Amino acid sequence: MKDNTNNVSNAWLSALVFVIGLYLACTLIANIASLRIVIFAGFSIDAGTLIYPLTFTLRDLIHKIGGTQTAKATIYTGAGVNVLMVLYFWWVSSAPADMEVGPQTEWSAVLGPQWRIVTASIIAMLVAELIDTYVYQKWVIKYGHQYQWGRVLSSNTISSPIDSLIFSLVAFYGLIPIGVVWSIFLSMVGIKLISSLVSIPLIYIIKPNLEWTLEGQS
Repeated sequence: MKDNTNNVSNAWLSALVFVIGLYLACTLIANIASLRIVIFAGFSIDAGTLIYPLTFTLRDLIHKIGGTQTAKATIYTGAGVNVLMVLYFWWVSSAPADMEVGPQTEWSAVLGPQWRIVTASIIAMLVAELIDTYVYQKWVIKYGHQYQWGRVLSSNTISSPIDSLIFSLVAFYGLIPIGVVWSIFLSMVGIKLISSLVSIPLIYIIKPNLEWTLEGQS
């Protein structure tokens, strides 16, 4: 019995660490990719949109494994890691280049922080992910272990448009035509909602014996 309990504890910890690591990696990749606007399926979007929706389902998995407080701590950690990345990139782009190698201006042109876009991304992520956590937890309190697909669908359906609206307005309002801003917003929402539907089965990867206890949560 003790060995079985230890096995469950090890599996629980391994699953939690893996999903948190993947979540943080996806937020970093998405925020770097968001510096480039691309045409996808006929719509103008920031490239981070193609991977960022996965963070919502990963956050749901973190919530399922580790509970509300772990999910919130991960969200704040994600925001902090992204701020650290931006500051470090700023320092690297400002540091004197080794002229024997060359001016290396391409690096700064691509990865030198575009503060408005990066700020928009971090604010949108922080607000939307916390809302996602709140909605997810309300669903868990009401339905318990039932209808797990509903946790993902309800939380992502509410948080995705909020995330897209904050990012689109903070990043681009006043810089590009308003029609393009709304095009970016609508395409982001569409892609995120489709991604949410596709990613619903992921919530069932975590077995019931690894799920955080519902007792004491609020």
